[in-house]
Amino acid sequence: MTMRFALLGLLMLFPSCASEQAALPAFTPNVRVGAAAVDIEADDSMVIGGGIHPGRATGQEGKLRAVAVVIEKPGSPPVAIVACDVLMMDRALLDRAIAEIVKITPIPASHILINATHTHHAPTSCTVHGYAVDTVFSERVVRAIVESVSQAAASRGEASFHFARGQESTVGQNSRLLLGDNTIFWIGDRKDALRPTGPFDPELPVLAFRDSANKLRALLFNHSTHSIGTRKGGVRSPSFYGLAAQELEAELGGTVSFLEGASGSTHNLGALSCDEMAHRIKETVRETLAKAEPRAVDAIVALKREFAYRVRKFDEAKEDEAVSAYCRKRAPGGADGIIEVFRKQRQVLAPQQGQERKSWIQAIRIGDVALVGVPAEFFTTLGLEIKRRSPFRHTYVAELANDWIGYLPDRKGFELGGYQTWTGLHSFTEQGTGEAVVEEALKLLDQLAR
Repeated sequence: MTMRFALLGLLMLFPSCASEQAALPAFTPNVRVGAAAVDIEADDSMVIGGGIHPGRATGQEGKLRAVAVVIEKPGSPPVAIVACDVLMMDRALLDRAIAEIVKITPIPASHILINATHTHHAPTSCTVHGYAVDTVFSERVVRAIVESVSQAAASRGEASFHFARGQESTVGQNSRLLLGDNTIFWIGDRKDALRPTGPFDPELPVLAFRDSANKLRALLFNHSTHSIGTRKGGVRSPSFYGLAAQELEAELGGTVSFLEGASGSTHNLGALSCDEMAHRIKETVRETLAKAEPRAVDAIVALKREFAYRVRKFDEAKEDEAVSAYCRKRAPGGADGIIEVFRKQRQVLAPQQGQERKSWIQAIRIGDVALVGVPAEFFTTLGLEIKRRSPFRHTYVAELANDWIGYLPDRKGFELGGYQTWTGLHSFTEQGTGEAVVEEALKLLDQLAR
């Protein structure tokens, strides 16, 4: 009883303590955020990328978009994170888009990350396999990127940052299966599949930004499976991730953006429909968003650095035998056409062997959450290595960012062989490039942490 009266006396002596505690604001802005989505126009005359041969589509489901989120800590340069519903784009186009953004916004080039969602159901924005870049569509993509960032930068307003980690482990799997004849699965019969040869990354982080009314201004999520599959056959589509993002946007409000993770070795192998995959992604994003908590943002910092790599040297006879043997056994109906496409690709690469080229690696820090941009279809095991060794507990990889330099397998992947390692315009860097990218990304992360 004595203790009770003593506490009551303290409250009477210092009434402001109780009232200030009760009056703590529910909304504590720690960033300024703007977001915008711009449609990328396409039509039925355009060749669809994503296959070995030129594809065609009639009609479209969902939208093909460039989605920009601009995040700023007052006193520091803003960061722009852009996701485009295309297969991939090289730096010749993306450097130009970034240069235009720098002219019309206060965002420096080092603070701009442009990621391809890697949908296999959009007009081709690159030259690979049996088709060339669609220049008209690619110009529209560049315009949409610039416009989306411009609109997002202009719409910046106070917001609080919320974050949570979720998991979705059913829409994809490691697709490089070891087969009974000691080859690695790509297409065709896999009844003799023995086991996966690498990991799957189920992490699905949600980065959300809310305004003073607790309404969602922007949401980004990241996951690591190839963006393949449409609800209707033979249509243009952002695929299941993009469809999920657009439907979540209608349900949650705000702008929703998907960043493709390290998925060079991860696919849905046909067990789930596009509709079911989109449903599962939406459910996971909603559940994770419900758990997201306000997070402090002491700084927003970005680094982008050029990275030198080389075109691999190859033995034409061995490369031709690897492709031919697999295709004639596993895809006999279309083997000749596929083999010819790969021969033509190697003819293009033959005089370029050993050539040095340069690309980009990027790291962005938003408080204690880090994003890494890599310019390739990155094997999942390499993405997990960056996460494991990062100085930031919450680290996520956005592949096909700022450039495209083909598949980047790890050394074990090269030893095992398979489609992702066959020499072609889809895979042309020398062995060890993937590990080198990991080391360069970690240097950037370490610098951000310091």
